[in-house]
Amino acid sequence: RVIITEWRLPPGAETGWHRHGHDYVVVCLTGGKLLAETADGHVETELRFGQAYARPAGVEHYIVNPNGTEFAFIEIELK
Repeated sequence: RVIITEWRLPPGAETGWHRHGHDYVVVCLTGGKLLAETADGHVETELRFGQAYARPAGVEHYIVNPNGTEFAFIEIELK
């Protein structure tokens, strides 16, 4: 029913371009910034430890960790 992935991005690491096939929820395990590169441009967002947000299926982006430290989060995809 769900796919749970733990992401740990070292400084400067990136996810690569991808499209989400399911609605999903992200829960931050660290605080800091994430840079989302999308077809419409780049958006840098400040996130807090424990913060959660949800996005619909179909989101296409490329995520980069611009911080000087690791950024970690749990991604929960709803099948």
